[in-house]
Amino acid sequence: MLKIQRTTAGQRVVFTLSGHIEGDQVAELQRLFTLEADGVSLVLDLHEVELVDREAVRFLARCEAEGTTLAHCPAYIREWVVRERAQL
Repeated sequence: MLKIQRTTAGQRVVFTLSGHIEGDQVAELQRLFTLEADGVSLVLDLHEVELVDREAVRFLARCEAEGTTLAHCPAYIREWVVRERAQL
């Protein structure tokens, strides 16, 4: 299960994610991100993420490559994202 909390601070929108990010939630996350205004900086706070699957990691790698900040990223997720970004 994934919980998403959205907060704003000026031109920055922070999505705090909690729980498990799996492939079936990726489409919903993409939809939420496209609703944000142009010129807004997106931040994904991953501090409370416990589990991800490969599709979720690929999504996170694409987000980061496109300028989204991954904040408080657990080490195992960071390592996996780095490997996936090398393949983009």
